[in-house]
Amino acid sequence: MNKDILNKIDSIKSALDSHRPFPDHVVKQLRDYYRIGLTYSSNAIEGNTLTESETKVVIEDGLTIGGKTLREHYEAVGHAKAYDHIYSLLAKEISEEDVLHLHKYFFQQIDPGSAGSYRRRNVIITGTDYIPPDYSEVPALMMKHIKDLNSDTQDKHPLEKACDLHAAFEAIHPFIDGNGRIGRLLLSILTMKNGYCPVIIPPVRRADYIAAMQKTNKGNLRALRVLILNVVYEEMKSLKKLVEKLVR
Repeated sequence: MNKDILNKIDSIKSALDSHRPFPDHVVKQLRDYYRIGLTYSSNAIEGNTLTESETKVVIEDGLTIGGKTLREHYEAVGHAKAYDHIYSLLAKEISEEDVLHLHKYFFQQIDPGSAGSYRRRNVIITGTDYIPPDYSEVPALMMKHIKDLNSDTQDKHPLEKACDLHAAFEAIHPFIDGNGRIGRLLLSILTMKNGYCPVIIPPVRRADYIAAMQKTNKGNLRALRVLILNVVYEEMKSLKKLVEKLVR
């Protein structure tokens, strides 16, 4: 199954590659488009109740939404800042400092004392029996993980590698909070580095995503791969339509 959908995705990528490099105005519009979509969807998966249009208003107009918490506003603004930063990482190896900076951008207004730092205590993940590694192990585990992020392995398709590394990051659970959002930004960095779209998991697939992540904790990576590949396939079709319209 994975082979079939990977072939479909790569066929769309080939069509997109015929338009590359995209004109500057296309790049800007795509960046702005995904800034809202990725921020809204990633926050919604974690329970943020801002709608996509409300997220746009908060990020672009700096307005507050009545009935929404201050934290929800900070999550929108912080995620948008972290998203903006990923474009500086696409043409270089990802460093530990880069990962910490992503977390700092996202978490600075929420908890300045923890922003940009690995967790300094043990945590549990509600809704699952998985116990993340002891906090003392996190720096060494992240050092290895960052090495894996930058490895040029040929035994997996780049998208399958990105899926598996996303599972590995979430298993480490390196931060006190914000692991899902930083993990999904890193996932999108990996896909974008290889010429694919950002990974936007629709909020309607939230339960599927959580269930797939729980399976990865037991060593079953297939469900997460299938979910993410299907999400990428649908988004690649949308991206192709957008680009073809914008480059006319």
